Amino acid sequence: MERASGVLMPVSALPGPYGIGTFGAAAHRLVDFLAACEQRYWQILPLTTTSFGDSPYQSFSAYAGNPYLIDLEALCQAGLLDRADLDALDWGDDPQRVDYERIFTAKREALASACEGFYQELPADFEAFCQDQEDWLEPYCEFMTVKEEFDLRAYWEWPAACQKRGAATRAICAAHPGRMRYHRMTQYIFWSQWRDLKTYANARGVLVVGDMPIYVSRDSVEMWDTPDLFLTDAQGQPTDVAGTPPDQFSATGQYWGNPIYDWEAMAQDRYAWWVRRIRASLDLYDVIRIDHFRGFESFWDVPFGSPSAAAGTWAKGPGIDFFQELARQLGDLPIIAEDLGFLTPEVIAMRDATGFPGMKILQFAFDGDHDSYYLPHHYDHNTVAYVGTHDNQTARGWYETTATPRQREQADRYLHRGADEPFSAAMNRTIAASPSDTCIYTMQDLLDLGDEARINTPATVGGNWTWRMRRGALTRSVEEGLRALTQTYFRVPGTPEPVLPQ
Repeated sequence: MERASGVLMPVSALPGPYGIGTFGAAAHRLVDFLAACEQRYWQILPLTTTSFGDSPYQSFSAYAGNPYLIDLEALCQAGLLDRADLDALDWGDDPQRVDYERIFTAKREALASACEGFYQELPADFEAFCQDQEDWLEPYCEFMTVKEEFDLRAYWEWPAACQKRGAATRAICAAHPGRMRYHRMTQYIFWSQWRDLKTYANARGVLVVGDMPIYVSRDSVEMWDTPDLFLTDAQGQPTDVAGTPPDQFSATGQYWGNPIYDWEAMAQDRYAWWVRRIRASLDLYDVIRIDHFRGFESFWDVPFGSPSAAAGTWAKGPGIDFFQELARQLGDLPIIAEDLGFLTPEVIAMRDATGFPGMKILQFAFDGDHDSYYLPHHYDHNTVAYVGTHDNQTARGWYETTATPRQREQADRYLHRGADEPFSAAMNRTIAASPSDTCIYTMQDLLDLGDEARINTPATVGGNWTWRMRRGALTRSVEEGLRALTQTYFRVPGTPEPVLPQ
């Protein structure tokens, strides 16, 4: 990766009139802002559907897009919706928070209304889209249609005849063609709007970094339709699930509950499912950040139903053979390895063998006393530097509410922080100056926000994924500051190689 920089900003966190950020005008303004600040990358969170807990990392499908992100203004312009009808819906009363309960009801009502007109005059490329995406689209539409038949309960709570895709589920879908049409329509509109937004960004020199979770949700179309991809019992239910071991943050570890892949079976067909998934992601994004990259070397395997993740053990993943096979079939891959967590020499060796850049998190660097792997004097060029990720506190929140006096003192000294310099600005300046070829700032740190703007607190349910940027927050001062940072530390895309001494 060339020396450049970018901004992490979830689509859902953009401002706008209908309760959640979308692919609409605010997204295009953000692209304009990034281009004006000479940023190369816009990093986003997964675009897939959200379910219980509202997490984009627990989706009903590894492919299907989140209808919440559809721009309703565009549907008004197309004559499919009326603004007065949209304004009459309850989108929540806090423009800086996503109210998922209200969005769930209002967005469905709006899109269902659009569906009626959509099918009266189909876009010319709609049928081609359905045919091209049939492998994942039809199972997803069937899964959601049946899920709605049973009040959105998890698929293992459905009648036994419906817990696997077959005659019983096809009969339900045949009885509810309107639901099937709705889900096909929303996926078409989602991908059409996203394609237009990404084309707009690319034309202005901005590349999109997409986020791919390593695992799928237990309540997903993949587990329902293709349980043979996972470690399951005769009834198609998981025997092993993912998590993390006990550590200094949790005495019992984290019980994620995601099903574990049957890596041995996947190897038999040369990882065909993963090849399709990566290929589809490369159609959506310019660069893929793979979450929990270390899980490909070894992962924390927890027996399903254990009282906590402490019952787990380390198990081997597919290792470097997996990435070599992907390269054979897909060529060189633009991937960022999320190599955080418990690192071992084996994980580091696998990452280095792939050539993928790993991640450095500056917020992890200060314990008050010691040198750290996460301090920039240890960074090499083939890394991506962050102050924090979507799972971290904001820089200001960490400094003001969590850091001890010794940690604050160590950080201030290391950062050469000026007397009047905000802590978040000093952290941003430090990753900008680092040797890492790429640095990614979070929008919250650029705006010097506290923990009211934190996106996610791991191992908690409720209150996460709700932050939205205030309308008008991207002032001329913010733009000029980011551009100056980019120019000062030679992160403008296309900057010539440094001049060698004569």
